[in-house]
Amino acid sequence: MDSNFALPHPFYTDHVLYHAYGLRAGLPAVRAWEFKGWRTEATSWKTGCYIHAGLSSTGPVSIKGREAKKYLQGLVINSLENFPIGSMKHGVMCTEDGRIALHGIIERKGKDHFESYAGGPPGRGENQDVPYDVQIKRLDYYLFQIAGPTSLQVLEKVTGENLRDVRFLHFRDTSINGIKSEVGRIGMTGNLAYELHGPIEDGPAIYDAVYRAGQEYGIERLGWGTYLCNHVEGGFPQSTWTFISAMGAERWPELMKTWQVSGSVDPANLRARTRTPVEVRWHKMARFDHDFIGRAALAAEIANPKRTTVTLRWNADDVLDTYASLLRPGAPYKLIDVPYAPQRWPMAHADHVLKDGSEIGYSSGTIYSSSFREFLSLGCIDIEAATVGNEVAVQWGDYGEAIKSIRATVARFPYLTEGRNSDIDVSRS
Repeated sequence: MDSNFALPHPFYTDHVLYHAYGLRAGLPAVRAWEFKGWRTEATSWKTGCYIHAGLSSTGPVSIKGREAKKYLQGLVINSLENFPIGSMKHGVMCTEDGRIALHGIIERKGKDHFESYAGGPPGRGENQDVPYDVQIKRLDYYLFQIAGPTSLQVLEKVTGENLRDVRFLHFRDTSINGIKSEVGRIGMTGNLAYELHGPIEDGPAIYDAVYRAGQEYGIERLGWGTYLCNHVEGGFPQSTWTFISAMGAERWPELMKTWQVSGSVDPANLRARTRTPVEVRWHKMARFDHDFIGRAALAAEIANPKRTTVTLRWNADDVLDTYASLLRPGAPYKLIDVPYAPQRWPMAHADHVLKDGSEIGYSSGTIYSSSFREFLSLGCIDIEAATVGNEVAVQWGDYGEAIKSIRATVARFPYLTEGRNSDIDVSRS
């Protein structure tokens, strides 16, 4: 590797060297899979906290200019009218037929300046022509997630300042060892969580400092092999994990050759692998005070909703039988990988969900929760079947191969029982 990419910081190096810095050197995008093991890492957001760097160099995008707000407002279902500088929104962009095209965090940096993190919007690349007075530029930033009950203590120690004024979905500047960094209160675990953002060249020093400061607070480095589990526990459907973008539907036969398409649902069935804001419970973000792509379709679905997302808790005996099949004659059932399945990326997975033999929806995002000692998935199912305690059947396996019918119970959503990030009053801690 070019000496320009040599990293003297021991903890950062083995985590994102080949992902964040490696991308700049023309190396493959490789993320660290695990550190102390997935069981330890999977309980970190319950017992202490973790630092995760796997989303570094996945954006963000700067949208700046006189018509930046007008441009973004035409894309997202959210209203940008009540959007103070220093705050964030979970921006959701749809296709014309009302399915989710992109979603991600939007920060308002100034009157005419926004930044979009982790996948979009804005949905257009740098330097692409848009009919607005706006400049779109990709930024090479680190994005570190620090999540769990001791996350605030770690960040206050490493910054040397009180961060209790940073409210949920807000951000501000701070400093770590004299290096400017942005801290925001948001995360995927569902409980107390923060992010740090800044130029990628500052990433190694920032990561290393946070990890060292967190030793007395039970910090763990979180690998990609565990990261997705917290999305299911925390109740956060996620593009390229529990569903895929509906953009480019006409190219699905071609895209199927590069995506990891799996599950008992026919691979040609794209609709089973996409979602609408209503189906993932994001429709309350929508405001119809402006025009946006997919507005009519979304309004019609809100008026007559069909499906919603629930947690499905899988039957332990049925899960065990999938493993037992490995030791019996005949074709075994598909292995349920732990801590999440299937362990391929990017994935387009969908399993049929049945009630009394009839299809009521789809399951994706299968995980083993080491803290709850249960197998869980996110089901997008008919509303009339979504009552907590209702028993359904997940058809686990790949299309055309051995299928195991696994009993599952509709459970609370989100499944996480700790306090929600949005509700925690850190001023009392």
